[in-house]
Amino acid sequence: MQHGDQARFFEDFQVGERWVSKPVTVTADAIIEYARANDPQPMHLDPEAARAGPFGTLVASGWQIAALSMRVFLDAGGYGKTPMVGMGIDELRWTRPVKAGDTLVVEREVIDATRSNTRPGVGTIRTRVTVRNQHGETVMSLVSLGRVPARAPARAPA
Repeated sequence: MQHGDQARFFEDFQVGERWVSKPVTVTADAIIEYARANDPQPMHLDPEAARAGPFGTLVASGWQIAALSMRVFLDAGGYGKTPMVGMGIDELRWTRPVKAGDTLVVEREVIDATRSNTRPGVGTIRTRVTVRNQHGETVMSLVSLGRVPARAPARAPA
């Protein structure tokens, strides 16, 4: 799916539409950098302290993986030039730790598309996001809800 140079409207999204990212390797430096800025817990910041922590090694913040899942989709042009206004996240689950050196693949699937009854110029898109590691194990999943512009409704003949 490559839509980077064109606008996508509500009508352009189809239930069942899927997208899978290129593999992305999470490095120790990226884990530490993100943690310093956003989630400064020892298991994310300090390899020595992480060894004594619940995972026995440095692990990425779940929020880092959520942000990464959005970034790789946007970088690939999934929404094109259309601004997707985030409205919420449901069912967010971090099911396995992401360790330094893990390679992740992000999959997005449109599971619902609903045109607004009160604002015909917009619709909502519900998307299931699944992030898997190099072993095919799910490390994170969520359902996102976003608002996109719709094409102008057709006018009745005069």
